[in-house]
Amino acid sequence: MLQQVMTAPGEICFQDVPDPAAKEQEVVVKIKRIGICGSDIHVYHGKHPFTKYPVTQGHEVSGEIVETGSNVRNLKVGQKVTVQPQVFCGKCYPCTHGKYNLCEDLKVMGFQTTGMASELFAVDASKVTPLPEELSYDEGAMIEPLAVAVHAVNRAGDISGGNIAVIGAGPIGNLVAQAAKAKGAGKVLVTDVSDIRLGIAKECGIDFAENTRKRNFGDAVLEHFGPDKADVIYDCAGNDTTMGQAIQYARKGSTIILVAVYAGMANVDLAVLNDHELDLNTTMMYRNEDYIEAIKLVEDKKIRLRPLMSKHFPFLEYLQAYKYIDENQEKTMKVLIDVQD
Repeated sequence: MLQQVMTAPGEICFQDVPDPAAKEQEVVVKIKRIGICGSDIHVYHGKHPFTKYPVTQGHEVSGEIVETGSNVRNLKVGQKVTVQPQVFCGKCYPCTHGKYNLCEDLKVMGFQTTGMASELFAVDASKVTPLPEELSYDEGAMIEPLAVAVHAVNRAGDISGGNIAVIGAGPIGNLVAQAAKAKGAGKVLVTDVSDIRLGIAKECGIDFAENTRKRNFGDAVLEHFGPDKADVIYDCAGNDTTMGQAIQYARKGSTIILVAVYAGMANVDLAVLNDHELDLNTTMMYRNEDYIEAIKLVEDKKIRLRPLMSKHFPFLEYLQAYKYIDENQEKTMKVLIDVQD
């Protein structure tokens, strides 16, 4: 079978390796689709701090089970599935207290261990989540980023009827906004500096979309939510400007949740954070329950994934996909790799 390998930043080759066989607790998945995310792009540019080369990528995937191990009982050949890419120890404090997404020795397929960018992939059955047959393989490959969004929204607790602001209208910001809406938020505002991404947010049913190059974030919050402002602000951009906006314009005593991976050390006004008694929270990946909820939201047609699908590339054109993303940053949301039909 063919396996993708990023040998160095900006360099990809394909190697022919033996087909995997399922061990007792494993299944072999025929990989169909792979999504490229922002972290993958960091690896492509040589800017991911926790990834070494060579590395086989691929962590947003969908596929079909083609073999099951002798001890696998809850999965079957022919089943449509996605895979949770976390590799955790199961022994540390977070793992033994239901928070394996925070494992002290956490590794993620495609970054610190072998990813799924290959025609076949053997994986422990516990990491495999069945997909409804009516979901397409394209949608299946986007369950992983949607699970990120679901977990982030859930970090705020019950948001029913609340006013929610999301800074950043990229794929994760869009999905956070959609998930908040789907989970009962009263009104949702999303901001960005790209009219294209804001247009996609509106297409996905988000109430308000504002370009903060043209309009002050605080003014937008006051217009759409009134003097009570936002109940929760999600920072899905992750830089000093966006976190600064969140801190400056949050209602006193409200909550800010950092979703994006912050690039470098932060330089923000902690004095205001303290003086306004703001709850600054964070979110890290997802757990199985977030995958299940994400799938249910798509199945119930409460999340629109197709407007986020920008372009498809064949498996052997993986490198061209990255070049396309670099050349079309503003208008690109999610690029999908078609591994097999």
